[in-house]
Amino acid sequence: MFEQFLGKLRKYEIRMRKAVTSERHGNFHSVFKGSGLEFDDLRLYQYGDDVRAIDWNTSAKGHGTFVKIFKEDKEQTAFFMLDVSASQQVGEIKKLKIDIAKEICGVLTLSAIQEASRVGLLCFSDRNERYIRPSDGMKHGYGLISELYKLVPESTKTNIAEAILVALNVLRRRCLIFLISDFIDNNYQHNLKALARKHDLIVIHLYDSREVNLPGLGIIPLYDAEKKTTVWVNTSSKQYRKEMANRFGKRSAELQRLCHQNRADYISINTQEDYVPALIHLFKVRRYTKSTAPSNG
Repeated sequence: MFEQFLGKLRKYEIRMRKAVTSERHGNFHSVFKGSGLEFDDLRLYQYGDDVRAIDWNTSAKGHGTFVKIFKEDKEQTAFFMLDVSASQQVGEIKKLKIDIAKEICGVLTLSAIQEASRVGLLCFSDRNERYIRPSDGMKHGYGLISELYKLVPESTKTNIAEAILVALNVLRRRCLIFLISDFIDNNYQHNLKALARKHDLIVIHLYDSREVNLPGLGIIPLYDAEKKTTVWVNTSSKQYRKEMANRFGKRSAELQRLCHQNRADYISINTQEDYVPALIHLFKVRRYTKSTAPSNG
C-alpha cells in the first residue's frame, strides 16, 4: 500500500514540475528555494536602495539610516507543519481532509528533496504527534514520507498556537514553512504572525465541500470528532445551511487577510477536487514574485 501511495505522489510531483517549468524561462528550482536569503549585515542607506530593507530599529538610534544586507542561504530548509486532529477526518472515503493533507505534504517533500533542500516535519493535534528534524537526502525524504503515511494520531483535539510555538523553538534559521490545516481552531492568530515574521510561510487551508454547501438531508446526527459529541441538526433548514456557509466564509476570509497582512502566501484547497492545479498556481506566482523582487545587496 505504501508503494501505491509513493507512486501516486511521484506522478503528481512530475505533473506539477512539468507545468511550472513549461513556460518560457520556467525554473522549478528557483520556486522551491523560497526567498533563499538570510540576514548578513547592515550598511548605510544609499540612493536607490529598497526602502523595505531599512532597519528602523537601528536607524532610530540617530547614527544614520541603515539597510539590511542579505546573502543567499545555500541550505534552504522546507518544513512541513501538518494538522492531524480529528476535524481532518471529514470527507469521502480516501478523500478525507487528512488523506489529502498527507498527499500534499508528500508531493511537496518529493519536490524539496529533488532540489537538494533539507526537509523536516511536525505533525500536530493538541500535542506533538510526530517531529522529524530537518535533514537532506533521498533516504531521509522517503523516510519522512513513510512516517507520514503510517501516522495514527493519539489525540483528537487541535492546538495550532501550541504547534507554532514548537516550530518557533526548534527552527533557529529562516525556513520555508508549509502550514497545512483546516484551521478549525481559535486564538492562533498572534503566533501565526510571529511565524510569518521569522520564516517564509505558506498557509494551505483545506476544506470539504460540505463545509461550504451542506446538502439538505433532513434531520441528521452530526458527530464532532474532537469533542466526541453528537448533535442533531435540521439540514433542510436554509437558515442553518446559510449560517454554516457564513461561518466557513468568515473564517476563511479572516485567515486570508491575516496572511496578506503578514506577507504569507495563502491557498485554499477543496479536498474533493484536484489539488495539483492550486499548487501549480501557487508556485508560478511565487516564482514571479521572487524573481521580480528588488535586490537588497
